[in-house]
Amino acid sequence: MTAPSGSGVSGVSGEAGEATGGWPPIGSLAFLSDCHVAALIGPDAAVEWLCAPRFDGPSVFARLLDRRSGGAWELRVDGAPPPEQRYRDATLLVESRWSPPGGTLLGEDFLAVHRPAEGEEACGVASRGVLVRLLRCTGGQATVRHRVDVRPDYARARPRWSDAGEEGAREERAAGLWLGAVRDHGPAPRLEGDGDGPVTVAATLREGEALALVLGYDGAPHGPLTVELVDRMRDETQDAWRAWDARNSYEGFGAEHVRRSALTLRGLMTADTGALLAAATTSLPEWAGGGRNWDYRYLWHRDAALVVLSLMRLGHRAEAGVYLRILLDHSARGSGALHPMLDVDGRAEGEETVLGHLGGYRESRPVRVGNSAFAQHQLDVYGQVLDAAFVYQQAVLGTAEELTAGELSAVYAVVDEAARRWREPDEGLWEVRTGRRHWTVSKLYAWVCFDRGVRLAELTGDGRPALDHWRRQRDEVREEVLTRGWNESVGAFTQSYGSANLDASLLAVPLLGFLDGTDPRVVSTLERVDEQLGEDGWLVHRYDPAATDDGVGGPEGGFLLCSFAMVSALVLAGRVDEARRRWEELCSRTGRFGLFSEEMTADGVMLGNYPQAFTHLALINAAMNLDAAGHEEALRAWAARDGRRDGR
Repeated sequence: MTAPSGSGVSGVSGEAGEATGGWPPIGSLAFLSDCHVAALIGPDAAVEWLCAPRFDGPSVFARLLDRRSGGAWELRVDGAPPPEQRYRDATLLVESRWSPPGGTLLGEDFLAVHRPAEGEEACGVASRGVLVRLLRCTGGQATVRHRVDVRPDYARARPRWSDAGEEGAREERAAGLWLGAVRDHGPAPRLEGDGDGPVTVAATLREGEALALVLGYDGAPHGPLTVELVDRMRDETQDAWRAWDARNSYEGFGAEHVRRSALTLRGLMTADTGALLAAATTSLPEWAGGGRNWDYRYLWHRDAALVVLSLMRLGHRAEAGVYLRILLDHSARGSGALHPMLDVDGRAEGEETVLGHLGGYRESRPVRVGNSAFAQHQLDVYGQVLDAAFVYQQAVLGTAEELTAGELSAVYAVVDEAARRWREPDEGLWEVRTGRRHWTVSKLYAWVCFDRGVRLAELTGDGRPALDHWRRQRDEVREEVLTRGWNESVGAFTQSYGSANLDASLLAVPLLGFLDGTDPRVVSTLERVDEQLGEDGWLVHRYDPAATDDGVGGPEGGFLLCSFAMVSALVLAGRVDEARRRWEELCSRTGRFGLFSEEMTADGVMLGNYPQAFTHLALINAAMNLDAAGHEEALRAWAARDGRRDGR
């Protein structure tokens, strides 16, 4: 597939901010999380994005979406070039090193967490409610300057700073923030600035001296603010993330990428409810200057099967169970009817609005908050939830973690609802805004829903009267997909009934066990998708936007979920060398922190919201499939979700 014209991104480095007109490249951003809020830090060490008091709350720093008025927390070291940055081993703590003339400086940025106390339901990570920026001079001396430019409510309000009643601390009333500064030598830091503008702090540090600034979104840290307290929070944060990572049981192919992806997924999972956000951001464009800018700070049901499958395969059963039960609670409240997405509290509501005062990342408008996809009918989600429930129950059967009778009833209500609705057209997996169609992938997931529903009932010994009806529905939808979804003249399963359009979502045909990976129809579909939607031998676009008429218009990047799904499909087709080559091409283009967004151009520029859960889920499963390459029985069992034969 030829890259769409007019992008304005050709030849742009994935790291050099200057090449994007001062905007930090998406792939250069570090992701911090305490499982309540997320922060993104740019290559110049500025906090570009932070919403509080929760992931989907209004932003307090949004310079990522408006360089002039969005607000940011800048950190500069006099005379020093941009710092070297990296994650500290298996944590979400970012380490930065500056080398100004005559000195060296170490920075540690983190959203403070700790291991939960016994009995706390936090799945290994509990929040302190503070963002910490700790600097320590490791040689010579260095002058550092903080500029904390808070812009509450998506930059629609001015801050209202006032003294907090203790030295080196202020409170911000509009957004409920607390800002404190402390150092271990020399005069106490002074917080400069008037009540409704930026707060600044400057200090010269000599070897061994430290300066810390702490931004609390949930009140002040417990106890007097000291460098010793900050050091302790740093140690607790490292310990909590390392302990969580140590539970990861995977040591196979691509383990380094898999472990970083798993940490990223945990960072996107809310501590309160276990909801896994699709991404930490809103409105990062799928094409620079275009209008494909969406709010992804929600739980999407379309992630469900990959979330549970990935977490279970990595050994994080508790997180998988918490996540699945959010979906089942939603099902129970809706008597089996499912919305495509939920907010972090598990509610199906959220009005989509445009923030016209924000210019957008690289002038990509509109900037949106909320997402009208809540109101769509997406048939695939029924199969996603059933696949997740079946995989989970199969793994925990006979333990205290298995689904209760009430939870199983909620699952079966989803199957009953799918039986009533699968013949209807829907908006589809990609949420088009041009009306409903008979999407082939939607029918494929209807088959998954019935197949997993039947097998789940058989697994649990549930002889419910509807079982024979579900079996008949499974056979009927399978026959329909094989006849109406397959286009003989194209030589592929096509996007919708009667269409000749290719759609990379149908790479899932073998991944879901619908057909064997070596079936000629599967192999032909892979080849046609690569011919028409592939780019440069490793990138895969999800569909042709012009041919699909999705109601949005304009080009978009290659879809990284589909690109990793191609890797998995090629493994199941027996083309392991090609799959491994594609994997290496994709992972060689990861950002400096090992993170991926939703989409990418062929020259490695990341596009779309970030970090993207869907991409990292597909990466994990592609790695595990490559690890199992050569073990045909295990691969077939995985695709068929047969946990009795794949070693689980």
